[in-house]
Amino acid sequence: MGCLIMYNFCTLFDSNYLPKGLTLYKSILNQNIEFHLYILALDDFCCKTLNQLALSNVTVVPLVEIETEELLNIKGERNRAEYCWTIGPSAIEYFIRTFSLNECTYLDADLMFFNSPKIIFEEIENCSVAITEHIPGGPEMVAGKYCVQFVYFKNDDNGMKALAWWKSKCIEWCFARYENGKYGDQKYLESFPVLFDDVCVIKNVGAGVAPWNVHLYNFETPGTVKFNDQIQEIVFFHFHGARIIVADNKLRIKPKTSDLNYYLSENVYMEYAVLMRDTLSEYLDCKNCKIIIEDRSFFEKVLALLRGHYKDNKLMQFIYFKVLRKRYNGYS
Repeated sequence: MGCLIMYNFCTLFDSNYLPKGLTLYKSILNQNIEFHLYILALDDFCCKTLNQLALSNVTVVPLVEIETEELLNIKGERNRAEYCWTIGPSAIEYFIRTFSLNECTYLDADLMFFNSPKIIFEEIENCSVAITEHIPGGPEMVAGKYCVQFVYFKNDDNGMKALAWWKSKCIEWCFARYENGKYGDQKYLESFPVLFDDVCVIKNVGAGVAPWNVHLYNFETPGTVKFNDQIQEIVFFHFHGARIIVADNKLRIKPKTSDLNYYLSENVYMEYAVLMRDTLSEYLDCKNCKIIIEDRSFFEKVLALLRGHYKDNKLMQFIYFKVLRKRYNGYS
């Protein structure tokens, strides 16, 4: 009987993202795989809460542990989101080196695994680096062709060189705007296949289903997606922009970047809400919360339409960056 494979994951979030981060953890736990999740806690309350929960297969590291003088020197120059993007590669490198990991996969905290990621790791087993596209085989977006949502690094020469290069670039420049071919931490990923060997783009279309690409998928049966005649199980869904409010014994979830059809509401967002409610009931104080899933308001839909239509418009980008203080993705 062969040995079970250990999968090392890492993520980062603050106390505002606790419901999402805990739900990510629970969704991995439900997949019946051997794993360890390394969490960078971005504030004291988050760190204290996670340590009190003493989650199995989890190591919690406070932000101060990875903040080098180099990072602290630029911290004041970037807003909270930009700093989170900046420290991502530093956190991955810290976990790999400190805990002597053979490999590590960074996950955004707002992911949920619907099925085992084993199929992805079987695809990339010979890779040193693996990344996912925003739109499988599709056009480049304002934020980049590739998405920092599931990024795999092997602890070998190619993997660590790519990680070190990405870390250096994010420290040098990482802002929520498109400038000279750069955008946050994501546009740098486009250089990986050019500069480094053994870089793989994940082909499984069930990896990285998200608000910006759901309109390209057919959801024919629960738990599966069809994209360009490929049918795959949903491995993970990226709930980017999902607004979570827990109050008055209600768990309210509202997507900000896509409209909900019946399938998405009942078989994707409801699955996320149920798992989040169960997770919060177990770990925090949300006993038997009533679930409410809302669609976007008319104003939000109009704003998204304008954003998508004028995604290359400098004035629109200025309004988002400077006035609304939002990340500009250029999709509706």
